[in-house]
Amino acid sequence: RERERERERERERERERKTERERERERERERERERERERERKREREREKERERERERERRQRETERERDRETHRERERERHTERERERERERERERERDRERETERERQRERDRERETERERDRERERQRERETERQRERDTERQRERDTERQRERDTERQRERERERERERERERHREREREEKRETVRETERERHRERERQRERDRERDRE
Repeated sequence: RERERERERERERERERKTERERERERERERERERERERERKREREREKERERERERERRQRETERERDRETHRERERERHTERERERERERERERERDRERETERERQRERDRERETERERDRERERQRERETERQRERDTERQRERDTERQRERDTERQRERERERERERERERHREREREEKRETVRETERERHRERERQRERDRERDRE
């Protein structure tokens, strides 16, 4: 009986050692899970930093585009100012020309009364010429305005295209984010399955141990 009790005590000690080993393995698994959580947190921090860098790149890109737009606006303003100045200069030149013509006309009138009718005809011809010139100028102005309108339309079309491209990029980013979430879910499912497998293994081990006992 004493030997039997001793054997029983030995079996009990063996069970305790096994239990302790199992606890140690469980603690090790818990530590591994904690390390995995820490790695996941680290990956999440990296992803957040990458998202922040992406937002910064987008912000700089928007600022660059706004600066280009402002520069384009300033350039158009300079062109309009230059065109107005040219038009004023042309008007001054026409005025000087008219002054010269009037003076010439007075001189001719004083010098050649006999040519009054001829001069009047010349005056009428010059007037017709001025009208034709004025008409041509209006046509040139109209053409320039059409060109400016066309350019502004192209710029608006370009800006709309850029906005569509930015929207597509935002959609791609959202899709990448959704894909990462799906992958994380799949990984969680796989980890759960592995843990179940390990638990079944431990259960079989315990069953075999009971069988041996």
